[in-house]
Amino acid sequence: MTRAASRRPEKALTARYVETVSAPGKYFDGQGLFLRVAKNGAKQWVQRITIRGKRCELGLGSPPAVPLSEARRVALENRGKAMLGGDPLAEKRAARGRMTFAEAVERYADVRLKEIRNPKDRKRWRTLFEVYALPSFGRIDVADISVQDVLRVLQPIWQDKTETAKRLRAQIESVLSWATVAGYRTGDNPARWSGNLSEILPKPSKVAKSANQPALALADVSRWWTFLAEREGMAARALQFLALTAARSGEVRGMTWDEVDLSAGIWSVPSSRMKNGREHRVPLARDAIALLDNLPRMNNSALVFFAPRGGKLSDMSISAVMRRMQEAEVKAGGQGFIDPRSKRPAVPHGLRSTFRQWAAETGYPRDMAEIALAHWMGSEVERAYQRSDMLERRRAMMADWAVFLSRDATDDKNVLSIARKA
Repeated sequence: MTRAASRRPEKALTARYVETVSAPGKYFDGQGLFLRVAKNGAKQWVQRITIRGKRCELGLGSPPAVPLSEARRVALENRGKAMLGGDPLAEKRAARGRMTFAEAVERYADVRLKEIRNPKDRKRWRTLFEVYALPSFGRIDVADISVQDVLRVLQPIWQDKTETAKRLRAQIESVLSWATVAGYRTGDNPARWSGNLSEILPKPSKVAKSANQPALALADVSRWWTFLAEREGMAARALQFLALTAARSGEVRGMTWDEVDLSAGIWSVPSSRMKNGREHRVPLARDAIALLDNLPRMNNSALVFFAPRGGKLSDMSISAVMRRMQEAEVKAGGQGFIDPRSKRPAVPHGLRSTFRQWAAETGYPRDMAEIALAHWMGSEVERAYQRSDMLERRRAMMADWAVFLSRDATDDKNVLSIARKA
């Protein structure tokens, strides 16, 4: 028996086993060589080796391109070089060239961004890197990025911007995983959560702050609507339309006349402008149609709600309307329009929560209300079979909602007395 063979365990790998194994894990052969099988089924040869007193891992390629026999030969050769004071890891890096983290982001983006259809989400994906990661270690070789590098970026925002930090960590992990598979780094992923960063950073659920936007109380809706109707300006009209349709600010501000069919009472928001990447049809109540009919139109602009100097309204302009209404109420000696739970002044996005609460209290089906808010419903299988968007049924719901908004603010009856239409 040869010396090399004597160092190989009795249960060493076989070519057949390498070909057929699919369960995720590490499968050892000898000479520090093992086969790593990822959850997605990808396989990679890895060698654990000590080079000049430092333990590290070397990637040796993937089967079947690199068969078991070749992986064993290279592992034995690397071991010999290390024993003689050589550095097989440095030789490998020199052979393949170096790649900075910034370069890896660009290479990975060529693949990843094709899977993200929403332009806003693509921009958000890049912005996270540009704001947080690239200034810190964008010029560092991906092979040299450590847990400390990742922590240096995440720790300052982990408490106050938990959701942002979570997304950033996942994106860094994905880029470094790509770099490993592409052969530009070896070893564990320093951005991995389980058994790695989870031992250093607190769980996101323990530190994340509530992301709920302050909503308008149902008891304040009619009074708020009356005050809003007295406000002048395009931003006030946009806020009215936002409330009538339970839409998002960006959907309303980017709305164009070719998306609206006034005769049919339908506003069709294209998939490119929707958060979930799917076209969304909004049935328009009579009050919403009347509001659109009375709007001025700007020459050479398709925008429904435009800024005073042209172009799209800013998100802040709509928020400012609600802020000024709140300030005017407080100045007059009132409490204003306060979220009953958070005790914070209501904001435009919170009107969607107000609508959702109203729909639940008045007995409308959950699915219908969620579709009105353009939320994903159920599993992918359920969505595949649920082709209807309940347009006509939602039309009756939105008509009731419009009545609720504009009812007499001095009415002492129960604010939830409006019965659902058949």
